[in-house]
Amino acid sequence: MKHFYLIVDTETTTKQTVADFGAVIVDRQGQIIDQFGAMVLGHFGKFDLFYDPSAADSEFWSWQSGKRRAKNYNEMLDSGERSIASVGLINQWLAATKARYNPVLTAYNICFDLDKCRKTHINLGIFNQKFCLMKAAKRDIGVLADYQQFCYDNGLLTKGGKLKKNPKPQMTANSMAKYISGADLAEEPHTALEDARDYEAMILAHILKTKTRKQLMEIGR
Repeated sequence: MKHFYLIVDTETTTKQTVADFGAVIVDRQGQIIDQFGAMVLGHFGKFDLFYDPSAADSEFWSWQSGKRRAKNYNEMLDSGERSIASVGLINQWLAATKARYNPVLTAYNICFDLDKCRKTHINLGIFNQKFCLMKAAKRDIGVLADYQQFCYDNGLLTKGGKLKKNPKPQMTANSMAKYISGADLAEEPHTALEDARDYEAMILAHILKTKTRKQLMEIGR
């Protein structure tokens, strides 16, 4: 039997709801079978995009960056790269996906995305099997000495603890995808569809080269 995976990604609002919903259906080779990306009606444009009040102006999650990201999304809407979809339409797509592919659900930090989708009434609860791609990646890739050295060599490090000491290799989708594909991969854009399709699908396919579905479910538990 051929197995499929549904990778979901979200970008959120200051109200902890979903502004940008993205999802891809992939097989175990990482081939994209189907995809869906839309701004969420009643959330995008109504509430500010999430930002960190303590972030410096130049940092990605700053208030200023939030305004730039909102402008970018509006440009994507104007160009047709994105559309606006109601929660009901997103749930219809998810139900059709469930009926056609019966995929295993995953996300990079699935607890985060499940929570934000629940608060937006996007129904991911219809999927019987799920795992956390970030946990799986940490346990399969993050433990490798080669990966850790790659992060040190390319500055892909955490900010360290409270005293800003002892930075460690990042365990982000961005750092994992760069390790798999090469350091010259563009920075993860933090737009939902592109993150799921161009970064997280690559990570999943890489892990599945050496892991069965059962093993993947176990390490991503």
